[in-house]
Amino acid sequence: MLDDTGNGGVSPADCTLVIPAYNEERRIRSLLEDVSGFKGDLVFVCDGTDATAEIVGAFADAHPSLSIRCLTYPARLGKGGGVVAGMEAAETPFVGYMDADGSTALSEMERLFDRLATADGAIGSRWVPGSVLPVRQGFRRRVESRLFNLMARALFGLDYRDTQCGAKVFRKDALEEVLPSIRSTGFEFDVELLWRLRRSSYRVEEVPITWENRDESKVATTDVKAMLLGMIRLRFG
Repeated sequence: MLDDTGNGGVSPADCTLVIPAYNEERRIRSLLEDVSGFKGDLVFVCDGTDATAEIVGAFADAHPSLSIRCLTYPARLGKGGGVVAGMEAAETPFVGYMDADGSTALSEMERLFDRLATADGAIGSRWVPGSVLPVRQGFRRRVESRLFNLMARALFGLDYRDTQCGAKVFRKDALEEVLPSIRSTGFEFDVELLWRLRRSSYRVEEVPITWENRDESKVATTDVKAMLLGMIRLRFG
């Protein structure tokens, strides 16, 4: 990531990384170690019923040099609701979010942040030339992903090949314009966010990424159906 040399670009200290963490006590310790080298702000959004928030809090106490906040909520916010809560709490000029499963390395998120020197947003993509997938999703998930992408293109006119990769960064001023209009709280949130940014004439780049599939995905077939229905309601509701 670009450093503070006065040569322009994106300073790590000007970035916030939001991580929605719903019932992630089994793998949150590994993620905390992975992102402990981040020089900006880390905001975890915990809205589950397990010990995730306590684990994050204990890690923050043990690493006072890191800027870690843990937002806790008594009821489920949904993937989109959690990301929005974290973005709204961010106090830096650049804000991104990543999945808690560790499928995207911190170095990849930092590479996306660097794109904000010239763009309003940058999203990681598993389906553009240059992407690297050491461990791919299963066949069913790949088929669901492609069908979902076709629906997003047809309904919203988006030309992105991968709207659902959990690795995205944006300028905070762009987010502040569109977040008040966001209606989605589920996994279809990514599509609505990109759609509203496009309608507001913001430029979001799709960037090839190194992404490794991890077990225990929180997206079930029922979630895919809910995402499709959510997109239809959003577009025609």
